[in-house]
Amino acid sequence: MIQLIPAIDLIDGKCVRLSKGDYDTKKVYNENPLEVAKEFEANGIERLHLVDLDGAKAGKIINYRVLENIASKTNLVIDFGGGLKTSSDLKIAFDSGAHMITGGSIAVKNEDEFLGWIAKYGNERIILGSDVKDKKIAVSGWLETSNIELIPFLQKYTERGITKTICTDISKDGMLQGPSIDLYKDILNQFPDLFLIASGGVSNMNDIELLHDANVPAVIFGKAIYEGRITMNDINSFLLKS
Repeated sequence: MIQLIPAIDLIDGKCVRLSKGDYDTKKVYNENPLEVAKEFEANGIERLHLVDLDGAKAGKIINYRVLENIASKTNLVIDFGGGLKTSSDLKIAFDSGAHMITGGSIAVKNEDEFLGWIAKYGNERIILGSDVKDKKIAVSGWLETSNIELIPFLQKYTERGITKTICTDISKDGMLQGPSIDLYKDILNQFPDLFLIASGGVSNMNDIELLHDANVPAVIFGKAIYEGRITMNDINSFLLKS
């Protein structure tokens, strides 16, 4: 059964969503992320994807107090990303309660640092962020697109020990138009042992069913919940089937 991972994206300590990673499209859904996290947990969710959008833009961890608050007051397994550039950022994230961190820009801009994280913390705690725009890796909170192709990027890091990746098709993110099923099938065809976490475009439970049928191991979704297209009852019912 595909693992359900709701997302909480943070700006100014509040729960927000963007469209296509554009900060100008920010919409605040809840000023209390802990309240949102507790509701997820109460409805059977075990994993949470927490993104520091302020950190992604600033290039350093910023919303770690929110992470600390959620980690100390729920039992959710949290993966945290956004603005993690140095070992001190990582230490703050783990000390604040993150179980895993996601590194995207760092894996492009400072490969040696990222490989050092894998060596120090192990591949169970380090997730590769492979966010894609026009089949190229995007970095810096999606404000920049590199010239690096997705498949060679994944090949390089799976050869260096990475076992988990979050792959977001930026063109789909926050648009509620369905996920990039063909993209994920292609990735799994080439990397069958990779724990692929699909992200972007999920608009309803049918999209999650389609990802499940494509053998995608896990899915991150956010806007569909906040816009009421996926309800807590939907999540409960799905989890009871597993």
